[in-house]
Order: sequence, then structure tokens, then C-alpha cells
Amino acid sequence: MATFLLIRHGDNDSLGKYLAGRKPGVHLNESGIQQAQNLAERLAHYPIKAVISSPLERAQETAAPIAKSFGLPIEILPAINEVDFGEWEGKDIEVLRKEPLWEDVQNRPGQVRFPEGETLQEAQDRIVEALVALNKRYAKNDLIVCVSHCDVVRLAVSYFLDISLDNFQRLVISPASITLLSFNDQKPRFETINYTLDFPEHHE
Repeated sequence: MATFLLIRHGDNDSLGKYLAGRKPGVHLNESGIQQAQNLAERLAHYPIKAVISSPLERAQETAAPIAKSFGLPIEILPAINEVDFGEWEGKDIEVLRKEPLWEDVQNRPGQVRFPEGETLQEAQDRIVEALVALNKRYAKNDLIVCVSHCDVVRLAVSYFLDISLDNFQRLVISPASITLLSFNDQKPRFETINYTLDFPEHHE
């Protein structure tokens, strides 16, 4: 009955430009590196038991300062890897907007299989299975950091809150944000969703 800090990786230069997916070599930029350090400082006084990460560089780089501050190794868990976007991986967002499948991805994502990739249902199944298995591994009140990706966190939240896959994109999960998932004797619950250390800029 552990508690999980589901953390989205920090900023990188792909955000808003192209769909990084599982493309190797996507690293945190200067802003993302600072976000990762800020997270480590913010969590330094909490009793973190383990640090787990997606295999991708940007996730591991976000996890690294946290793991270092506790003298813990980073456990790589493929089950919390980014969604497999198949042929869409690495493509420019503006190019993808012109694809016939784009409208379905935006409005009916629960019914979409990415070309040569996976469905969101398949992704959600592996993510939830991994979290349930991790919960069984750790003791009550253990605090576990899991660094992953926007859609991975959104899919976990939507499952445990019974949100339809067609509506999961309404959830906002910002870079370097923390979503706190607690397992207990009854149903899992979220004490915090998308907590960020910095408030977004206010625009009139």
C-alpha cells in the first residue's frame, strides 16, 4: 500500500515541435535540467524509498538528481515507457496535424491505434499493471518516485478515476509536475494532480 510520486520529465526541445515518443537522444534542455534539480531539492526531506524511471533519457535525467540526493540507484522500468506512437514518432507536430488520423487522436483517442504502434488501451493496461505490481512490492507508507511521461501519467490518472480514454487528454500534466497516487485498503486515490513548483505565468 505504497504512495507514488508520478513525475513527468522536465522540459526538452521537442515539446510543442515534434512528437518525440520513444526516439532516442531527446535530452533535457537547460530549463529541464533546472526543473530536475528543483524537484530534487523539494523532495530532499521526504522519505523516498525508491526511484524508478522510464528507459528514455529525458526521464532518467529528471530522476538522476532525486536518486543522487538519496543515494539510491535508478531502477529502469520499461512498463512506464512513453506510448509507442509507431510511425508518428519523431514527426513534426504540424505535419501530423494534416494526417487523417489526427482528428480521431484529438476527439476519439480511445479508439485509435497509432500506425505500427500501440493503442492507448494497451498503453494504459501496461502502466496500470506496473503500478499495481509495484504497490505489492513495497510496504505500507513507502514513498516511491516514478519518472515518466505526460500521457503515461494521464493514462494512470484516468484509469484510477474512471475517466474515459476519449476524455483523458482533458487532464493537464505539466513538465516536472508531481501527481501523488496513494494505494490504501480500499480504492486508490489522488491527493495531488499536476503539482508544479512554479505557477504558470498569468496573462491578462
